[in-house]
Amino acid sequence: MEIDRRDVVAEVTAAFVGYEQALVAGDVDRICGYFWDSKATVRFGLADHQYGLDEQRAWRAAQPSLPPGRRLVDTVVTAFGTDLAVVTTRFGYADGVATGRQTQTWVRLPEGWRIVTAHVSEPLSPDAG
Repeated sequence: MEIDRRDVVAEVTAAFVGYEQALVAGDVDRICGYFWDSKATVRFGLADHQYGLDEQRAWRAAQPSLPPGRRLVDTVVTAFGTDLAVVTTRFGYADGVATGRQTQTWVRLPEGWRIVTAHVSEPLSPDAG
């Protein structure tokens, strides 16, 4: 298996950037468009969880906008072959330390790159970031 093919890393990076732009804009339809439309899609959030895209769509529609100034640090895209990649990053907001953590598994499906599982967390202590 070929690890980190440049073309695959570039494709997933572009998809991830689009997802982040949709997230910052609060565009629920665009955000959900980056996820696999399946009941098998799982997302674990800070104090929530969704099983399937329908649950996620309903949850996202009820959420307030993100705080301003979201920034990412230490983003890593690792591709495994041509159809699977994992993206990890840490996030924070204006003038704060980046302590949040985000992991996404992306799979190339017939409709394009989609997130099939995602996990967001924050350490109990900001010093643990």
